[in-house]
Amino acid sequence: MKKLTLSITMIMMLLFSVSTIQAQELRNGSGSSTGKIDSDGTIRNGSGSSVGKIDSDGTVRNGSGSSIGKIDSDGTIRNGSGSSIGKVDSDGTVRNSSGSSIGKIDSDGTVRNASGSSIGSANGVSKGAAAVVFFFFSF
Repeated sequence: MKKLTLSITMIMMLLFSVSTIQAQELRNGSGSSTGKIDSDGTIRNGSGSSVGKIDSDGTVRNGSGSSIGKIDSDGTIRNGSGSSIGKVDSDGTVRNSSGSSIGKIDSDGTVRNASGSSIGSANGVSKGAAAVVFFFFSF
C-alpha cells in the first residue's frame, strides 16, 4: 500500500509539473519565434527573458512589474492611466480608440493587420493577450 501511495504521488507530481511548464509561442509573420506567454501570464522575449506579465485580473505589467495597462473583461484595452486605447471584439477584431479596425486575431491564433495580411501567430493565447502584445504595448 505504501508503494502504491508513493507511485500515485509521483505520477501526480509529474503531471502537475508538465502542465505548469506549458507556454504559448508567439511568432512573427515569417513563422519565427519572437517570444512566448507562460501559463502564469509572464511575457518572454525570444531569448526567454521576462519582459512583462498579464495578471489574471487583466492588469498588464512591464518587466519591472509596474502596471502599464489593463484588459477589461469586455475586451477593452486600457493604458496605465485607465484610458481606453482599443478593444478586442468577440470575433477577434482589434479596434483602436476611435473604433476603427486595426487588425484581427483569428480563432486559430493567426494575427492579421488591417489589410488582412498575417503578421504573426499566437496560437493558444487569449485574443486580449495577443492584441496587447501585437498591437498595443511594446515589450
